[in-house]
Amino acid sequence: MAKAVKLADIAVKLNVSTVTVSKALSNQKGVSEELREKIKRLADDMGYRQPSTIKKEAENTSYNIGVVIGELFLDKYQSFYWQMYQAVTTKGVSKGCFTLLEVVSKEEENGLYMPKLIQEQKVDGLIVIGRLNDAYLAQINKFAGVPIMYLDFYNDKETCDAVISNSYFGSYMLTKHLIEMGHRKIAYVGTILATDSITDRYFGYAKALMEQGIEINNDWVINDRTADIAKIYVDPKTLLLEDMPTAYVCNCDLTASYVVKILQEAGYKVPEDISIVGFDNYLYPGMCDVGITSYEVDFKEMAKNAINSMVKKITNTMYKSGVVIVQGKVIHKESVARIN
Repeated sequence: MAKAVKLADIAVKLNVSTVTVSKALSNQKGVSEELREKIKRLADDMGYRQPSTIKKEAENTSYNIGVVIGELFLDKYQSFYWQMYQAVTTKGVSKGCFTLLEVVSKEEENGLYMPKLIQEQKVDGLIVIGRLNDAYLAQINKFAGVPIMYLDFYNDKETCDAVISNSYFGSYMLTKHLIEMGHRKIAYVGTILATDSITDRYFGYAKALMEQGIEINNDWVINDRTADIAKIYVDPKTLLLEDMPTAYVCNCDLTASYVVKILQEAGYKVPEDISIVGFDNYLYPGMCDVGITSYEVDFKEMAKNAINSMVKKITNTMYKSGVVIVQGKVIHKESVARIN
């Protein structure tokens, strides 16, 4: 993309100030007619375009935005990502954009097969929802040829643009709530380093404990998944310990629902015996008979940021690269009880 011509570029050519150039192009007083015409001719020759014109054209242009999601994230119990995709689509339509969804299979991901949306050059930009493996992401960045945005994760292996929820702060607030309710024996359920968000949530949990002088018990840091990061499995043996916690901070509501089920089958009541908190405030209907206190992810605001940023990236209009962190809020339900 050619570099945009600026007022300063025109000013240097004519040895005048940028203020003079601005006045001439906007037909303001203070510039002679001779100089005004000279400035306008040079601006035309150099291909200068008013920012307001560029913005208006961008707003009136439709773009095709590809959305790529790994198939594991679209399991029937992972419909949170369907909700996020729908939010992206809704926001895209409001911006005059069309979204095209492609689901990437595990075989395609492991084989580094690029999405057909990229191979066939069908899109002007690409949003990746849910973390795919590092090699696949590197391949996409190398061959996509269009602006890329990550949604609900970021990649510390490379420079990236992403929109994420505030995992660290959300988990911190949930753990702090448990402490305020009298709990000090608090476990964390989530496989650290499996994803950036799970790790960030662990650190939020750890900070809340450390602030209160509560030592982290490594036996109470419990895995909930293996190499297939979207497949959740909590081993009952890791939960049902001789020295039981009084509360569990779970990295997502789906994991929390499994924890509730395991505890109930072992004869514990939630929250009378043990309290549980989750994350996302989204759970497939029928998965749990207890309302789980959770940190609600504002996926509509995340989708809004992703689409707005993508349009700016495509048009090269006032775009600031980096990671955008979207705040959520704690939603109190029935899974937490006060203890003495």
